[in-house]
Amino acid sequence: MIAFPNAKINIGLNITSKREDGYHNLSSCFLPIEWKDALEIIPANEFEFASSGLPIPGDQSSNLSVLAYELIKDNHQISPVKMHLHKTIPMGAGLGGGSADGAFALKLLNDQFELNLSQAQLEEYALTLGSDCPFFIDNQPKLVTGRGEVMEHVSVDLSGYSIALVSPGIHISTKTAFAGITPQDPGYDLKTILKRPPNEWQGIVVNDFEKTVFGSHPEIQQIKESLLNSGADYASMTGTGSAVYGIFEKGRDLDQVMTRFEQFDTFTFSCPI
Repeated sequence: MIAFPNAKINIGLNITSKREDGYHNLSSCFLPIEWKDALEIIPANEFEFASSGLPIPGDQSSNLSVLAYELIKDNHQISPVKMHLHKTIPMGAGLGGGSADGAFALKLLNDQFELNLSQAQLEEYALTLGSDCPFFIDNQPKLVTGRGEVMEHVSVDLSGYSIALVSPGIHISTKTAFAGITPQDPGYDLKTILKRPPNEWQGIVVNDFEKTVFGSHPEIQQIKESLLNSGADYASMTGTGSAVYGIFEKGRDLDQVMTRFEQFDTFTFSCPI
């Protein structure tokens, strides 16, 4: 069985408070996008994991796809599998690619072994893998709060827009990004603001991590400013960085816009996906 775990972008990302369990409460809109990995799972005599595409840092045992298998194996009677992950979503870019891989592995294993786990059960398992993982179970636009486990369907009308995304290849450590954050109330209601057109978001809908990341990597701030100067109605860093996206009205020549970023990985797509 094969699936194609997709990335996400954050529209707004506010860290509202520090929790007693050490995590942070957040408020954000998660939007799935078309940039995808490929994950294949087939029966095998013993467990095996292999990867291709972009190199994956760290030990195999820490890969979320592997951890998803271990989690299911510990809770259900399943036989060994061979997993092959082809990576195209950049890591450390705030796109949630690793989280998507883990969540899609859970869904594939559920189907492969006919476990009949509900969406709620899969989301509960996904939360043990990471705060972003539950979102990718349903994989629809969501207003996300709590540490990532509280999700509400949200309607974001981007039917008249396209998105240009720039990944400069700078790996941002989540731990480092959080170290510069002072939790606070964002001062706006994201669900209400998202009902307005994107040209009314700039300066209101913010990513709290930009201040810290831009301070240490001004080239990422320059990407955002360049997207705005190229006509984006709204531009923002996604997640804890380093990828930055711009939302443009359809009809804009995004190929021309992307010539400014030829030294980086870029991706353009229409909305909705």
